[in-house]
Amino acid sequence: MGHWWVRNIVEPGKLPLLLALTAFLFTFVVTRVITRLIRAGKGPFGNVQAGGLHIHHVVPGVVLTVGGGFGAVASDRHGVGGAIAAVLFGMGVGLVLDEFALILHLDDVYWTEEGRKSVEVVVLTAALVGLLLAGFAPFGVNDLSAQELQDRGGALGTIAVNFLFALVALSKGKARVAIFGAIVPLVALVGAVRLARPGSPWARRFYGRRPRARAKAALRTYRHDRRWALRSRAVQDWIGGKPDPRPARLPDGR
Repeated sequence: MGHWWVRNIVEPGKLPLLLALTAFLFTFVVTRVITRLIRAGKGPFGNVQAGGLHIHHVVPGVVLTVGGGFGAVASDRHGVGGAIAAVLFGMGVGLVLDEFALILHLDDVYWTEEGRKSVEVVVLTAALVGLLLAGFAPFGVNDLSAQELQDRGGALGTIAVNFLFALVALSKGKARVAIFGAIVPLVALVGAVRLARPGSPWARRFYGRRPRARAKAALRTYRHDRRWALRSRAVQDWIGGKPDPRPARLPDGR
């Protein structure tokens, strides 16, 4: 175990990345536990107020992210300073991304339906960092042989092709597939060859005069969402807490 640790984590300089990921996940979990206790009115915790102003935890998160980021740049990734900077950076990112929906909407939507985006971004970030930690490189460069890596043309061609697949998948409304496809080869290819989601830029551009394609895309999207949407929402509720129910709307739309 010690030999594996040194060879796969310490020698390649991946220890700061591992520490940052661990601190990121730990901070997110602790933050969600505390906020759920505050929401339930349990425990000694409460919202931070300064002169009547509610200080969201994204604020100390930004401070930690900036300090940890600059510290990591200025430090040796094999030294103690780099490890400390990685932990601070991971903690800051955990606090910031936990309120990603607030930054996106410029509104306190933490316990609303829109607040689910924070959980989605955290899970996505953790998965991508985990893939990088496991040795995956963007656009499949890690799959090239030593000879291919020496050939810059071959390496650039591989990057360009994988980037194109990811871009097509993104234009088809498959953002998650495109993001993971940038890290794991052939994943973006699956999203690129399948039908686009209705309302995506690809569907608006190429399905406008193809009613059969539009109908088929809508049916496939409906079946996919019916199968996976409720499961995804259940997992998000378990991780981040169930959002508040939407208030009933009056007949005049108020």
